[in-house]
This record gives sequence, C-alpha cells and structure tokens, in this order.
Amino acid sequence: MTDPIIRLSGIDKFYGDFQALYNVNAEIRTGEFFSLLGPSGCGKTTLLRTIAGFEDVSAGHVEIAGQSMDNVPANRRPTNMVFQSYAIFPHMSVAENVAYGLKARKMPKEQIKTAVEAALKQVGLAGYGDRASHAMSGGQRQRVALARALVLKPKVLLLDEPLSALDKKMREQMQSELRHLQRAVGITFILVTHDQEEALTMSDRIAVMFEGRIGQLASPQELYRRPVNREVAEFIGVMNFLNVSVTNGAGGTFDCEIAGLGKATIPAEQAPGGVDASVTAGVRPEMLTILSDENSRSEREASGIVQDVYYYGDMTYYDVQLDGVDHPVTISMRNTAGRTVLSRKDRARVGWGAESVLLLK
Repeated sequence: MTDPIIRLSGIDKFYGDFQALYNVNAEIRTGEFFSLLGPSGCGKTTLLRTIAGFEDVSAGHVEIAGQSMDNVPANRRPTNMVFQSYAIFPHMSVAENVAYGLKARKMPKEQIKTAVEAALKQVGLAGYGDRASHAMSGGQRQRVALARALVLKPKVLLLDEPLSALDKKMREQMQSELRHLQRAVGITFILVTHDQEEALTMSDRIAVMFEGRIGQLASPQELYRRPVNREVAEFIGVMNFLNVSVTNGAGGTFDCEIAGLGKATIPAEQAPGGVDASVTAGVRPEMLTILSDENSRSEREASGIVQDVYYYGDMTYYDVQLDGVDHPVTISMRNTAGRTVLSRKDRARVGWGAESVLLLK
C-alpha cells in the first residue's frame, strides 16, 4: 500500500460559534485521485482550504509529505490549487498566466519559457501561449489554470469544483482528461465536488462528508456496494428503502421479512451498523429484475404494478408498486435485444436475491 502524503489528525474548524469541521481524521495516499464529496455546506471546501493553508485549523494537525504544516503559510506548502473560478488574469496572455508563479520565484527567462511550453503541452494547449486568455473558452481556461498550477510541480494538486461552470458535454470530456492527466503526472489530486457521478468515475477513493464530518471514506465500489449507513446510501446513487422486520439474529445472519419482497436470511456483513428498531432494507435499482416472460426465473420473486416507465434508449427505469408496499421502488433494466419494455399499469414479476439487500440505519 502506498504511504500517505497527507495526514489529517483531529481537525476542528470554528468560525466564531459555528463549527464547520468536527474531528476530521484521514490519510490521503501518494499518487491517488482523492475526492471530497458531499452536499453544499458540508465542509468539503473548508477542509480543502485547511490543507492548502488558506484556513487555519482550530484544533488538530495537517501533515504533508511527512512534515507538519503547523504555522506554514499557503505559499510555503507543497500544494497548489485550481479554483472554481479559475482565477485567470484576463489582461495576460495564456503563457503569461502560466508563467506567473515561476516569475514570482525569479526563475531564469529561458527556463520559464521551456517550463511553460511543457505545461501547455501537458494540458493539450501546445501553441496557445500567445493567445489572449480572455478569448479562451471555458474548457480552455480550465486547462490554463491546470497548467499554471502544474508548472510549479506541487506534490499535491487541490481542485475546488473546477468543472462546475462547464456544460455537460465539456464537463464529461474534462473529467476524462483530468483523470488521464493525473495518471500521467503521477501526483496526488484532491478534488472537491458535490457531483456523485463525477466523484465515482474519477476517484481512487472518496470521503463522503455531511455537516463537517466524514461519513465514510472508501473506494467508489465500496461506497456504492457497501455504504455504512442510510445517509451515505441515499447520497451515493439511487437506493430503494423498504420496511423490514428482523425476527432472529444468530450465527452471523439475520432472518428478515422485507416489505413487498418477502423472507430472506441476510449475512451480518450486509448490516454494517448492526440491527435495531431503526433499520431498513436497502436495495439498488439494478439489483431488482423485471422477469419479462413466464420462463424467466430468479432466486426469489415478488409482484407489483408498474406505475411509471422512463425510457432512456439503452436503459429503461420502472417505478413499480410492490404488493403490500405504499410507495414504488425503482428498477433499472438494460434494453437488450428482444427484451420487452413494459407499460404503465402492467403487472410485473420482480426477481431479487438476498445478496443484494443491505440492512441500514
């Protein structure tokens, strides 16, 4: 396992009487793409700014590359930040923007020129150095900001929602380019985002934050497949929740009666927080299957009525009212050749398996 380049130990942050961060502890590994994900106001940007040195911590310690950052100002830390607004100087050319930090360090002109050309090539802007920065598109300005940050060769690059101003198509393109760039340069990237899809597709690991605390820190796959509680499950992807009655817990399993689905024995590993009166059964839409013909079979089967159908070409999403349940569940089905798309008010047979059910608090 790669050694951590950043250690966050017991970080608290107060603004007057308001506490923005609560005892945040995390290790971020060298060379990984790490994301801070959460709703607006959860503290993710505040945490990023404490790493950068733009915010002082009220308690706790930030350590970067084995060195304590106590009393180390932002301009002395081995980090650089790409801001949401890009902060491009409109009166400067592209090359002048990229060279700004190198000039501040009084690097010789020829070295600056070589470094700037290399940085622009790295972000796909070779030959754009003489362009007016104010005339660049949003995606191009984002690349300029990246080049300006990378040319200083930081050990950690901090990205504060850098794609939020881009349209959907450009955003998806830049997500791919950022991931490839991170792999190419091999340094640690820390991304702040409120977009769960962005975090899942780009990250090696993700810290999901709520109200100044880390709810779960794990790989995208683990967060999606094994959220530790209902709060994380609701924020990452779509999760159906059904009432459940646990009748017995022994031998590492729980005997359950799940509303609309029926009986199942659930392994304790699928109940990460244990079981009490507040527990509900969670199941992802793709873990439920519409059995489209009488020859289709499943480990377990339930029944319901199709309430709504959402056809997306490659996928169809169904809202199905299971028998005995007062709210519909969402089921996603890939539109393979020959698979029938049901209509509203059709009766549906729903296949499911105990291995896809989580018991969450």
